[in-house]
Amino acid sequence: MGEIPTTALEILRAGGVVAYPTSTLPGLATLPTSEALDRLFALKERQADQPVSLGVASLEQAQALVDVPEFAYRLLEGFERGALTLILDAHTPLDTRLGGKRVAVRVFAHPTAIALAAAVGPVTATSANVAGVAPLHESQAAGIQLGLPDSAILPGACPGGLGSTLVSVEKSLQKPSGFSVSIMREGVIPTNDVDAWMLKNH
Repeated sequence: MGEIPTTALEILRAGGVVAYPTSTLPGLATLPTSEALDRLFALKERQADQPVSLGVASLEQAQALVDVPEFAYRLLEGFERGALTLILDAHTPLDTRLGGKRVAVRVFAHPTAIALAAAVGPVTATSANVAGVAPLHESQAAGIQLGLPDSAILPGACPGGLGSTLVSVEKSLQKPSGFSVSIMREGVIPTNDVDAWMLKNH
């Protein structure tokens, strides 16, 4: 999908929730506002102390919200697009449901997800399911299961499989690169592969 329907964009800009396909599982998009996050967390029945990540069309797009060092670009270039989610420092603290001072950012790989973020800016990148319920592999079915109207669903099949690997990137005077990485959640990229990249690129 190269162009996002106007109705879906209007729903997001009004603080609503839109289901969309990603390169792993269907996601739920809202803009990173307090009102929209209220609706998202209520829809997912998700605890407020479990932050969600943000998805972007490009790492450059994330610069409005988080500090993106050159190191982060090099790290992402070392792996398949969308395979890593980076936890980075926010310029100013965001809603705690987005992580507050430290925010997880994923560069989308799916064309529809890229087009969505390109149209409205960073959006939430959390799975389209109620907390504790197994996610479906098609965004239309996932949206219907959550009670979303057709206008709030961008249809598309998702390959499933493991999610992105969650990596915390922090400044470190002890590292030649000036940064250290910690694996917070192993996903499609094994921890050993990230460690190997770090050894080669420090």
